[in-house]
Amino acid sequence: MLPDIYTRTLADNRRALAAWSIGTAAVGLMYAAFYPQVGGGSGLAETVQNYPEAMREALRMEDIGSAAGYLGSTVFGLLLPLLVMAFGVTFGARAVAGDEETGYLDLLLAHPVGRTRLAVERFAGLVTGAVAIAALVFAGMLAIRSGAGLESIGIAELAAQCVQLALLGIAFGALAVGLGAALGKRGPVLGISVGIGVLTYIAGNLAGVIGVDWLKYLSPFHYYIGGEPLRNGMQWADAAILFAVSTALVCLGFVRFNQRDLRS
Repeated sequence: MLPDIYTRTLADNRRALAAWSIGTAAVGLMYAAFYPQVGGGSGLAETVQNYPEAMREALRMEDIGSAAGYLGSTVFGLLLPLLVMAFGVTFGARAVAGDEETGYLDLLLAHPVGRTRLAVERFAGLVTGAVAIAALVFAGMLAIRSGAGLESIGIAELAAQCVQLALLGIAFGALAVGLGAALGKRGPVLGISVGIGVLTYIAGNLAGVIGVDWLKYLSPFHYYIGGEPLRNGMQWADAAILFAVSTALVCLGFVRFNQRDLRS
């Protein structure tokens, strides 16, 4: 009898999910713990203030001396979003297209399970992974908050930023799952998804610098951190946009998935 696809997805990928969660959290915590040496009146913070204004804006280093500014420019502004993007893209490309290339999809669909249910439950596994990564990052940040001098950032603000982090990973996962369902080829899905990720990251950070401010509104990274959740708390409008984009991407992919002939 065919096991529950969602449960099987988590079971089959348990090691990868654990590695992504622990690895991402470890990277974030390691750099967050450097704040006492970097922030405040440290020499590095003063040096950064001498950088050109355009560079500081592009790297989100306008206020690296504060805890929110430091985490927003390095940990949550650079390292963690790129890692969760990579998670979403790799997991999403494998979710449907990987099964189709290996022939495992034919085995699954030989059971009484529809294509849409299969794709939805695969995507649900990805969502669970993104939430687990964000939850572990949040728990880790709480654990080092006092020791790393991050008390000026409220718990609610940290939680808001981690929610946005999960939504960012889900958005790129939705892109890869949707493309995989539509194309059925893992290689092109990875290439297209990574290319879009890099371009939108650049657009989100450099749009204002190069004088095309409207371009940032095409970037999921803008809706992830543009409202500065570490300072301002949960950005519900930005979160809704990321959710809506994710839903649209997977739905479009699933429509194509149900229409096309699967590779034999």
